[in-house]
Amino acid sequence: MGSMKAAKTVLKVDPAKKPWEQSPPLHNRWHPAIPPVAEVAPGEVFKVECVDWTGGQIANDDSAEDVKHVDLTQVHYLSGPIAVTGAEAGDLLRVELLNLGPLEGDEWGFTGTFHKDNGGGFLTDHYPQATKACWDLEGIYCSSRHIPGVRFAGLIHPGLIGTAPSAELLAAWNAREAKLQSELGTAKQKTLCSCLATRPLACLPEPKGALLGTLGHCLDKAGIDDAWDAVASEAARTVPGRENGGNCDIKNLSRGCVVYLPVFVDGANLSMGDMHFSQGDGEVSFCGAIEMSGFLELKVDVIKRGTSTYLPSVGPKPWSVNPIFEIGPLEPRYSEWLVFEGVSVDEAGEQHFLDASLAYKRCVLNCIKYLAKFGYSEEQAYLLLSCCPCEGRISGIVDVPNAVATLAIPLAIFDRDIRPSHVDPLDRAHMGVSLRAIKTPTGLAEEDDATVAPDPKDPRLG
Repeated sequence: MGSMKAAKTVLKVDPAKKPWEQSPPLHNRWHPAIPPVAEVAPGEVFKVECVDWTGGQIANDDSAEDVKHVDLTQVHYLSGPIAVTGAEAGDLLRVELLNLGPLEGDEWGFTGTFHKDNGGGFLTDHYPQATKACWDLEGIYCSSRHIPGVRFAGLIHPGLIGTAPSAELLAAWNAREAKLQSELGTAKQKTLCSCLATRPLACLPEPKGALLGTLGHCLDKAGIDDAWDAVASEAARTVPGRENGGNCDIKNLSRGCVVYLPVFVDGANLSMGDMHFSQGDGEVSFCGAIEMSGFLELKVDVIKRGTSTYLPSVGPKPWSVNPIFEIGPLEPRYSEWLVFEGVSVDEAGEQHFLDASLAYKRCVLNCIKYLAKFGYSEEQAYLLLSCCPCEGRISGIVDVPNAVATLAIPLAIFDRDIRPSHVDPLDRAHMGVSLRAIKTPTGLAEEDDATVAPDPKDPRLG
């Protein structure tokens, strides 16, 4: 029997260092001019280490002040770009995820709810304040002092993985997203769900907070280096998923998965980050997986001219494509689920037409308020549904006027039975978990002073 092939570490990080102090430095924008910092060959097994998506702004403590004031101009911090030998624009990059895990010595994670005035989230209109839960990672399992009575196996995955855009694709992103954002507050505003709290409709290029790999950091380059300013002024934020993959937050991209990414520039320039120990479908609290530093062991291959062959364009340009992926064979096994339904009728009882976003909002709210009957605060339940292995579905999208969405939570993650029965829910809570206060009566890490507005600032930036 042959020996297992060891992975060569091509990018290493130190979580104790700032992102711009890493060697080589990380990046937090998409741009074809950001140079690759490593190169791998097709068939080579290699290892990449990543910091958490905020670059170390969040602490393992019992206060949510850091989540409240987090500087979101910096995110996401990515490891890369990594050039792939022989890859050319128009090829298809096959990326196999062989192994993933937390960084040794940094085995903890966090889940948060952003303040309504600094990031917000899916249910900001119901839960406007910043909250945080910290998780201990023990092998494949996690538990939190802030949400007692719950323990589950993680499905570790990169929330973000993608290839660099071409100049043409980057320009298209910026044009379409600027147009969308310009409509905010006008009659042309495009928000699918009128019952969701309106946040910025798009995150446009912003030199503040930008780290452009070896091109440099805003602290040293902004307003000083014309070439850096030119790239930073058009480099795309990493917030949404796009044609190149990016921040798609697909919880099933774990060990054994294969991702097929379109190649838009020679070398492909693959980047990754935003490591999650676990995530629920939708990542509804926005800062909502169990965020952590971590590593990936990967192998890549290049399928020549594969983008046009296997990713047919559905749009106006040849690059109007999206990645595809294969789900791996290793996932936590749950056999019993409690499923919550939502339809496109808002909280005021108003009927909406086939609004899947509203339907999903309603099933999440139904689940939160149900779990609150078992002794959890609604904020705890909100964070839990964002990071536990719950399954979201669009169950109906054709039967006018209601879209139907469902959210299924695995019963085995709780230390007591949460199914409806003749026993009062709180009586069963007493037989299981007893919530203990940590800084607040709910046991959840919350803002120290909810009357103070967020001041998004990272003191490390001066």
